[in-house]
Amino acid sequence: MVDPNKQTALCSRLRMELLNPLRVAVVSTGPDTELLVANPVELSGRRRPLVFHDITLALKMLNACAFSVKIGRYMIHDRGWSVYRVLLDEREERPTVPRMKIEEDVKKVLMGWE
Repeated sequence: MVDPNKQTALCSRLRMELLNPLRVAVVSTGPDTELLVANPVELSGRRRPLVFHDITLALKMLNACAFSVKIGRYMIHDRGWSVYRVLLDEREERPTVPRMKIEEDVKKVLMGWE
């Protein structure tokens, strides 16, 4: 690759993907709380099969429950993403887990750090 602009763009994208390959966020959707996990689809078009398992494992370790899960696939800037929308079960008999703790622990399990 000879074009310096293309080299810079490629380096920037690779750096971003290496530092933050997936996105994890806990958001409020009206009265409900949702865990959003966006995972890039491999260039071959395949998804990572254990993402759902890892998400539920992390929630179980936090004593949190998923009420429902919706999985979608989206194209953003020529890149495929699998987005997992996990509706969290927030019953009164369960202790609530801080949002940052959920985000950190889910990301650790998905990245293989736990």
